[in-house]
Amino acid sequence: MFNVVLHEPEIPPNTGNLMRLCVNTGCELHLVHPLGFELDDARMRRAGLDYQEHARVHHHDSINDMLDGRQETRVFAFSQHGSTVYTDIAFQPGDVLLFGKESVGLPERVVKAEYVTEVVRIPIAPGGRSLNLANAAAIAVYEAWRQNGFA
Repeated sequence: MFNVVLHEPEIPPNTGNLMRLCVNTGCELHLVHPLGFELDDARMRRAGLDYQEHARVHHHDSINDMLDGRQETRVFAFSQHGSTVYTDIAFQPGDVLLFGKESVGLPERVVKAEYVTEVVRIPIAPGGRSLNLANAAAIAVYEAWRQNGFA
């Protein structure tokens, strides 16, 4: 369906929650290293419940490694600095939904990379700073899935 990519995630429960999300929506989860935690972290296991054994999780040394062999793949980088709102994108199966680390988001070199199709944002109310990573990814995944008829 869709590829959820976490670029250097730092908080284990977010990754565990996203394993659950991916299993329940038919997505694949890609983790770009380095991770800010160990894969056997109890907090990740607790958040992921027993979904960890069912999730399709792929590990990559870099975003370029993740994209290797995917020349036609569209990559949507989620950032509070994006100019396009996520609901204005016509998502297609196979798209990459790319999210940065919890503390600082995606690095500028990634946001400006040639492989990024569009930098998109999820609106937040004035005075708000950011959304939780797992919540932001859930918003994006469900919108993409909805647009494709929950197939």
